[in-house]
Amino acid sequence: VQLQASGGGLVQAGGSLTLSCAASGSMISIMFMGWYRQAPGKQRELVAHISRGGSPYYVDSVKGRFTISRDNAKNMVYLQMNNLKPEDTAVYYCNGVLGGVEYWGQGTQVTVSS
Repeated sequence: VQLQASGGGLVQAGGSLTLSCAASGSMISIMFMGWYRQAPGKQRELVAHISRGGSPYYVDSVKGRFTISRDNAKNMVYLQMNNLKPEDTAVYYCNGVLGGVEYWGQGTQVTVSS
């Protein structure tokens, strides 16, 4: 399984971005998917994940601002990010889990200016 994240960019505080994660093949429908991020000098951290059935989970810092969704027919997972803050600046990674094996995309840079 290969994952490719896209959609990052530079945005002002309060702005919005939508990240996309494209998965190769048709395995995404049975994968547990998530978005992580890594800011400079910090460890990679979970942002949100979504179950195979579509149940989302968000860390407290993004609740009410970010929305994770999936379109299994298109082999896609999305992260809609609203009301972005400078502290959201990081490289965002798409993650998938299947049979206990983790798969990672290459990351996409999100920079939020104040």
